[in-house]
Amino acid sequence: MTSTNAAAPSAGLSHLDESGQARMVAVTAKPESARGAVATSTVMLCPAAFVAVRDRSGPKGDAIQVSRIAAISAAKLTSALIPLCHPVRITAVQVSAKLDELANSVQFVVQVTAFDRTGVEMEALTAASIAALTLYDMTKGIDKGAVIAQTKLVRKWGGRSGDFVAP
Repeated sequence: MTSTNAAAPSAGLSHLDESGQARMVAVTAKPESARGAVATSTVMLCPAAFVAVRDRSGPKGDAIQVSRIAAISAAKLTSALIPLCHPVRITAVQVSAKLDELANSVQFVVQVTAFDRTGVEMEALTAASIAALTLYDMTKGIDKGAVIAQTKLVRKWGGRSGDFVAP
């Protein structure tokens, strides 16, 4: 699968040095500014697992609340999980869960904001992914066949590269 963004980076891959070795990009010269990102991830469940999530009656407790806390924690830990990701001063993490009764699905929507030298796209994507994985963990006793899908960056703003809105 390829990106839907047709614009290719003009300088190539920024996380590779001249000899092709991985490196953490220097952000010292970049100005601090307000930055933000929104990412989503969806979990498709069997009807019984969806009802347990909706009714907060799953075998491990309130799956949505635990997933929300996991997402917030994941956003804060992103630089420890993604090797070339800078630590950022996160100013807020908001996590919502949209339950779709017809599709038996839960979509997590995560917004992360920061005031720093680099963006928070990875924090938002990591948080949305971990929310979905946590929901799977919370419901696997009912539905081991749950599917995690559509994890994506929906929007980002701030920084030198400007704003992005997914098509």
